[in-house]
Amino acid sequence: MSEQAAAQGTAPMIAPNKLTTDDLRAALRAGLADFKAAPIYGLFFALVYVAGGLALWFGLGAAGQPVWFIPIAAGFPLFAPFAAIGLYEVSRRREAGEPVSWGPVLGALKGRGDGQLALMAIVVLLAFGFWIILARGVFALFMARTGIGFESIAMLWSFGGVSMLLVGTIIGAMLALALFSVTVISLPMLLDREVDFVTAMITSVETVRVNAKVMLRWAVIIAALVLVAMLPAFLGLFLILPVLGHATWHIYRKALSA
Repeated sequence: MSEQAAAQGTAPMIAPNKLTTDDLRAALRAGLADFKAAPIYGLFFALVYVAGGLALWFGLGAAGQPVWFIPIAAGFPLFAPFAAIGLYEVSRRREAGEPVSWGPVLGALKGRGDGQLALMAIVVLLAFGFWIILARGVFALFMARTGIGFESIAMLWSFGGVSMLLVGTIIGAMLALALFSVTVISLPMLLDREVDFVTAMITSVETVRVNAKVMLRWAVIIAALVLVAMLPAFLGLFLILPVLGHATWHIYRKALSA
């Protein structure tokens, strides 16, 4: 740490490396290898994530608001990076040759004990809340005059419903991309290094900026795989979430390695 950074109480900025498409392929292979080597951890965190999704589905159905599952499910992947924090620790320990056990893996969920990971969680929760507000605004814009309630599945097939889905998808994609830029590197970085969450977020955004095409490709891969995995009652996430979680750790290591 530089003297200036130490005086300010923050870590110095780290210049990210250039990434290539080959790095994405290598990260996916390494992520699959980590999952195969320690599958119980990936299955556990995927189970927690899947259980949350199913609880939302049945809860909204019981409340007579099944259509609200669409915007909530669209925003649900925003929490996937936090479901993968334990997986980052598994990959970190395997990389360092350290033993992998439940104690340190579950302990990783609280970060380094300095509260920085909790502050990142607040950022994501605020983003999710903002998305729900936007979803309600889009619904009001396109459907308020139709008299069709959001409890009706049929409303999705009307002209206003299709328009609402298109606009909502564009807005949601922009918000997801912004949050991806903030979290893709910052979360594994907070687990791995003694940095504050602001420095971690700035480093993450800078990594995405420097590697715009490659990281956009990675974002599309994540979105596509998670979407496909969510369709069969979230069951595909038992494979996709662990592999993507482990792979993200390896992308972080490649991006910020010396």
